[in-house]
Amino acid sequence: MAGLDAIDGTPVLDLKPSMAEFGPRGPHYQPTWASELMAGYFDAS
Repeated sequence: MAGLDAIDGTPVLDLKPSMAEFGPRGPHYQPTWASELMAGYFDAS
């Protein structure tokens, strides 16, 4: 693939953040900035 910055045969990792708003209920740690970012995400306005 042209323009891909990787070495042939190496694994590709697809990392995504874990957000409390998308996870199960219960204790969950996430940084303050993530909670602020998600504060208005589910507003239907």
